[in-house]
Amino acid sequence: MNVQTAPVLQRERDKDVAVLVLNRPAARNSLSEALLAELSAAWTDIAADRTVRAVVLAANGPAFSAGHDLKELTARRTDADRGRAYFTKIMTMCSAMMQQIVNLPQPVIAAVQGTASAAGCQLVASCDLAIASTAAKFATPGVDIGLFCSTPMVALSRNVARKHAMEMLLTGDMVAAEDAARIGLINRVAAAGNERKEALALAQQIASKSSHTVKIGKEGFYRQAEMGLADAYAYVSQVMVENLLSADAEEGICAFIEKREPTWEDR
Repeated sequence: MNVQTAPVLQRERDKDVAVLVLNRPAARNSLSEALLAELSAAWTDIAADRTVRAVVLAANGPAFSAGHDLKELTARRTDADRGRAYFTKIMTMCSAMMQQIVNLPQPVIAAVQGTASAAGCQLVASCDLAIASTAAKFATPGVDIGLFCSTPMVALSRNVARKHAMEMLLTGDMVAAEDAARIGLINRVAAAGNERKEALALAQQIASKSSHTVKIGKEGFYRQAEMGLADAYAYVSQVMVENLLSADAEEGICAFIEKREPTWEDR
């Protein structure tokens, strides 16, 4: 008798919005090798799909994601190299997958229903926007088990101020959703059970814009953030010029002047 295994990542669609759902609830949606591979493949597919204009990343079960699958990692300590090669493989896979989110043409909105810890917190921080339930909590608790959250630190420190990031990293304490919004880790807090609905509504709002313009804006945002002030202004000035010459900017400006709704060509 064949037993069907539930997919570790569910792919859904809501009009122009792709919805990805972490589906390892019994393992608190920990980022196993299989789940990392599925996420990476999904980002690759979405990047090439011009019909997708925004993405919502959600999760099933009581936790959004507990981070890396520590049981899977620990099982490789019996390897001849004590797991070094496998640990390197997983950290490289995870880092590459997180960067895929940043490099994706479409904005990604996390809908966080429960705890997001360690690499799970990193996943939320890597998304462009995040809406969390009042029941959601966030933490980088690696320091409590002797494994500093060094890779989550990259995304976390690019979202919140240094002292807030350091406090999370050094204490491992849980941060409530309201405090996560206050320090800039998430955008807003929704009533429990409404976080995915609100994330979808926000995604649909963004999907109504020119996808060409949104792509330009997302790429420009992250690139200029890593530059010095003068270089950033020089770069985005050229981005603005190219954007002004696009069909959608011409249409959007004309529509604004003529007081009508624009018709996007997405180019």
